[in-house]
Amino acid sequence: MAIVAFLAGLAGVLAGRMLMPMRPPASQVHELLHHQLQLDATQKARLEIAEQQFAVRRHALELELRAANARLADAIQTEHGNGPQVAAAVDASHHAMGELQKATLTHIFAMRQILRRDQTDAFDRAVVKALTADAR
Repeated sequence: MAIVAFLAGLAGVLAGRMLMPMRPPASQVHELLHHQLQLDATQKARLEIAEQQFAVRRHALELELRAANARLADAIQTEHGNGPQVAAAVDASHHAMGELQKATLTHIFAMRQILRRDQTDAFDRAVVKALTADAR
């Protein structure tokens, strides 16, 4: 019964994410950078380099997260409960998610460093808004 409830909950989360995908905070910040702030040519070039570097890192971390989630699925299928393999797989999944979040924040701070002083207030507001949108 517990396994069925867990799988039903997991299916609900997946369905919800497919029907109402969340815009990650970084995409909202990118919208501001590319369409609202008036970046000069040097800033645009530096931003492009930062985005290319982050895209590589993000892709690697997303692959790591997918692999961790696959190991979690295997552990659930093997143990049919919250056993040691499931617990270890959950920890690995959380670690991968945390590394992705840290990398995203590093990227956001790197983008902020590209901005002029007159642009940082709007950037900071956009970051705070993106991170607190679900809390409202």
